[in-house]
Amino acid sequence: QVRLVESGGRLVQPGDSLRLSCSVYGRSNDNYAVGWFRQAPGQAREFVAAMTWSPDKTYYADNLKDRFAIGGDNVNGMAYLRIDFITPEDTAIYYCAVATGGRLTTGYLAEEYDSWGQGTQVTVSS
Repeated sequence: QVRLVESGGRLVQPGDSLRLSCSVYGRSNDNYAVGWFRQAPGQAREFVAAMTWSPDKTYYADNLKDRFAIGGDNVNGMAYLRIDFITPEDTAIYYCAVATGGRLTTGYLAEEYDSWGQGTQVTVSS
């Protein structure tokens, strides 16, 4: 059974950069896709970014693509999300998700993913 552990969330100031990490345990192979979602207080969970390795493709929410970057190493079970020029509106719990099988139809639908982490809290405040 796949288990995901996010890390890297913390209190940061507006304008800072931050990198979140996701460790993927228990996978049976290296063929999976990874997505990042976030949920701000009182709001629905929203898609941030996703990636597949075969084919090598990334997906981004249109309103976030200029400041967010997804990356990772599928062989070593790691995924990352970098946030630049962070703003208070980025305050949220950030979740990592995996789609076993490695394929995504849209990347932004939560139902495409079959494993989720517990999330890591990012708080932006001056």
